[in-house]
Amino acid sequence: MNQQRKALLFGLAAVLLWSTVATAFKLSLRHFTPIELLLYSGVFSTALLGMILLYQGKIRLVFQCSRQEYLLSIFLGFLSPFLYYLILFKAYELLPAQQAQPLNYTWAIVLSLLAVPLLKQQIRWQQWLALVVSYCGVVIISTEGNILSLKFTSPLGVTLALLSTVVWALYWIYNTRDQRDPVVALFVNFLFSFPFVLGYYLLTSDLRRPPLEGLMGAAYVGTFEMGACFVLWLMAMKLTDNTARISNLIFLSPFLSLIFIYFLLGEQILAATFIGLALIIAGLLCQRLR
Repeated sequence: MNQQRKALLFGLAAVLLWSTVATAFKLSLRHFTPIELLLYSGVFSTALLGMILLYQGKIRLVFQCSRQEYLLSIFLGFLSPFLYYLILFKAYELLPAQQAQPLNYTWAIVLSLLAVPLLKQQIRWQQWLALVVSYCGVVIISTEGNILSLKFTSPLGVTLALLSTVVWALYWIYNTRDQRDPVVALFVNFLFSFPFVLGYYLLTSDLRRPPLEGLMGAAYVGTFEMGACFVLWLMAMKLTDNTARISNLIFLSPFLSLIFIYFLLGEQILAATFIGLALIIAGLLCQRLR
C-alpha cells in the first residue's frame, strides 16, 4: 500500500470516528453531567496517549520539556480539554445534537478572525464572506428555520456552543507556539488539565459511583474523540503529499454525523438543519477562495 492510500485510509478513519462523537456525547450525557463526562473521558484519553507514547518509545520526552513548555501546557490544558469540553458538553446537554454539532464547525471561521489581532494576520474579503454565509447558517439551525421570529431552541445552549468555538480557536492559535512532538504535547496538556477538571468536579458535584453506561460512553469519547482521532489525523497529514485533498475529507463529517444522530438518537433531522449546515460548509469553503 502506497503512502497516499495509507494517508487516505487514516484520514477517512478519523472522519468516520469524528462523525460518531455528537451521538456519543448525547448518549453519555444521559448518564453523566458535563463535568463527570469530562473527568472520566479525560482519564481514558490520557491513558491512551500514554500507551501510544510508550509504544513509540517517546515517553521520556514528557520529562524533558523546558520550563516554558510546561507553563504553556498548563495554559493549553486549561483551555482544552478543561474549558473547551466543559462548555461543549453543556451545550450538547441543552441542545439537540443536530444543532450543537453544526454550530461547533464554525470554529474555523472564528480562528481566522482571531488570527488577525493575535497572529498579526490580515483579514481578507473571503473571511468576511465566510463569516456572513456561515452565521446565516447558524441562525437558521438555531431557530429551526423560524428566522423571522428569532426564537432559539435554547439561547444559553447556542451561546455556549458558539463560545466553545472561541475557546477552541484560541487553543489552536496558542498551540502554534508549541514546537514539541504533537502527541507528547497533547499528553502533557491533558496531565496538566487534570487538576482543573478534578477541582471543578469536587467543587460542583457530589461523589457517586459512576454508572456503567456512562463509563462506556466516557471510554468511547475519551478514546476516540479526544485521542485516537487526533493521532489518526496527524498520521494522515504526515503521510500525504496533498494536504488539501486530505483536509477536504473533514467536510464529510457533519453530514455523516446527521446519519448517526437520526438512527441512534432518534432525532428527526429538520430541513433547517440541512440548509444551515450547507451554509456553514459553504462559508468554510469561502475561506479557500483565491
